[in-house]
Amino acid sequence: MKKSQSKGAETPSEPTEDRGDWRGAMLSRLRALIMEADPEMTEERKWKKPSNPAGVPTWSHNGLVCTGETYKNAVKMTFAKGASLADPSGLFNSSLEGNARRAIDFHEGDKLDEEALRALIRAAVALNMSSSRG
Repeated sequence: MKKSQSKGAETPSEPTEDRGDWRGAMLSRLRALIMEADPEMTEERKWKKPSNPAGVPTWSHNGLVCTGETYKNAVKMTFAKGASLADPSGLFNSSLEGNARRAIDFHEGDKLDEEALRALIRAAVALNMSSSRG
């Protein structure tokens, strides 16, 4: 059976957490880091559709903090207000042109800077907390 390759926008693949490949392992590690950074974070699955029946994992605390999506060659962690966050470690490497979101694409074999990622998650939560006081 020949596989079709789309040349358009990326489409999330089927849920990988249950398949045991590197993307599932990466998403599981990101989930653990998110919860370590903020134990009060809420995880939900949103945007379910036929091409992605499990939906997209989202993490919120006083508003959306980030999402995690799996693609053929990457796991994308998108921060809803990433453009407003300082990124001294240079983690953001995707979606850099927008006015709101910023993302980090993780590829097979990438080493996580766990300390920097936890700091970025905490900064995103702090931004949400400060925005809700106003």
